[in-house]
Amino acid sequence: MKALSTAATGMLAQQLNIDVISNNIANMNTTGFKRGRAEFQDLLYQNIERVGANSSDAGTVVPSGIQVGVGVRTAGVYRITDQGSLQNTGNMFDIAINGRGFFHIQLPDGQDAYTRAGSFQIDQNGQLVTPEGFAVQPAINIPQDSIDVTINEQGEVMVKQDGQTNPAVVGTLELAIFPNEVGLEAIGGNLYLESQASGAAVPSSPGQPGYGTVFQGFLEQSNVNAVGEITSMISAQRAYELNSKVIQTADEMLQAANNLR
Repeated sequence: MKALSTAATGMLAQQLNIDVISNNIANMNTTGFKRGRAEFQDLLYQNIERVGANSSDAGTVVPSGIQVGVGVRTAGVYRITDQGSLQNTGNMFDIAINGRGFFHIQLPDGQDAYTRAGSFQIDQNGQLVTPEGFAVQPAINIPQDSIDVTINEQGEVMVKQDGQTNPAVVGTLELAIFPNEVGLEAIGGNLYLESQASGAAVPSSPGQPGYGTVFQGFLEQSNVNAVGEITSMISAQRAYELNSKVIQTADEMLQAANNLR
């Protein structure tokens, strides 16, 4: 009887499913977070009677055969990259992306990282950085005597300095897109790394064909749907309980067989 091991794979799969759902729910208020979805595949099949095998000397064949599956496996955790809603914060250094693209961030070790979370600040040198102090690329420096900072939808950063009438452009934000955004490697801190699966980053200015635009004073919210996640959690819990019931039933059947005299 393979039901014991088969149901055990189902319980393990639903445990991972709950792990993914719990991470989604925990990040409901994380800026720029993209929810995940566990994907599953069935395991190999035992061919008790192979499909299409000869069933007689007359050349007749078995139309369906007898195949018994041995369980389920996790194929991957797919990242859903749907656009999150934009929330007005009023902070001049909060920048949301509407559409495709990631901000380019340089880590302290010089490695390139990417993020959708545009909750930026300026450091002691006036450079635009993430809350952890990682520099936004290309580098944008805000003069200390600036009295106003404006960022348009094309990413141009304009500052108005004391005593000047017209604002001056001090830099332009860049967005990077990837052939396969789902293939980016998440490292925490709202950051992603380029991987072989994602393909190479293709940078350009916001608003170009295929690239999103940026909105100053807004942040992109998580795309987690609370109702959908709770529904998925209930479904996973019920599937886990059914698999545990299968193990209990299989054990009782084996006990009955052992008690035969």
